[in-house]
Amino acid sequence: MTNRRSFLKKLSAGVAAGTLIPLTALADRNESASSLTGKSPFQVKLGISSYSYWHFSPERTPIRFVIEEASRLGVYGVDILHRQMESEDPDYIRSLKKHALIHGVHLNCLSTHQDFVNPDLSERQKSIDDTKRFIRLAHDMGIPCIRISAGRWNTSGSFAELMNNRGIEPPIEGYTENDGMRWAIDSINEIMPVAEEHGVMLGLENHWGMTRTAKGLLHIMNAVDSPWLRVLMDTGNFLEDTYEQLEAIAPYTVFIQAKTYFGGGRFYTLDLDYDRIANILQSVDYKGYISIEFEGHAPSAEAVAESIDLLRAAFSA
Repeated sequence: MTNRRSFLKKLSAGVAAGTLIPLTALADRNESASSLTGKSPFQVKLGISSYSYWHFSPERTPIRFVIEEASRLGVYGVDILHRQMESEDPDYIRSLKKHALIHGVHLNCLSTHQDFVNPDLSERQKSIDDTKRFIRLAHDMGIPCIRISAGRWNTSGSFAELMNNRGIEPPIEGYTENDGMRWAIDSINEIMPVAEEHGVMLGLENHWGMTRTAKGLLHIMNAVDSPWLRVLMDTGNFLEDTYEQLEAIAPYTVFIQAKTYFGGGRFYTLDLDYDRIANILQSVDYKGYISIEFEGHAPSAEAVAESIDLLRAAFSA
């Protein structure tokens, strides 16, 4: 009781001296903000995509290192690129979960690759089976969301050629865009029961091919019509009408990968206005993670820290 009284006296003195902010004042401030906007205060959580430190170089950057960097830089989460993982061995998975806990970091997304735009049923089935495996893997890792792609025609000679054509490529001869859409929708429909069973949200990314535009992405999401399929917004993957398209998908977004290009982009560079993007997200009361996906030539150790400063400034304004 003596210790409690002493603590309360010190707390009261601190409030009176202005060195502490009473909880009631914080509550009043939040209530005031809510009454003006009709929404709760705008708060987002910054994280880091492990890709920011790797970029498919010959030597993979360990996920454990990215977890340590996120903790050191004071951000909340790590979005793990599946192809960057050393293995899917249970011992390795457990070690990552423990490492994240010790460093106070949440493993918040598993970014995976699949391609449902293929006339070969056996190839589509392989992507379906892989994605079901990714869902179970995310569940075992305590990750609530995975990134998926619908796929593309792969008629470009290389990714560089695809980028030179602004992400546009023609269908395989004898097929149409409608065929590709149907394959993607049917494939994702087959996956959804596994996502629901394991409580893992699927975030369909605006990622070339069928989802190169907001219209194509939302067509697939609406056709599947499951609460376990929503949108993963990549801020750098709409090359035309960027902000209009980001605005179109914002109400359905559950996770964001925020591109930055310090040192010049590896494939292209967009001069993204994050103040404007913050306004778009605030208008839909977005509360989720914003994961930095640095894709420039500058050293990652410097560029990720600069990216954090950039986004903190934009989203706290």
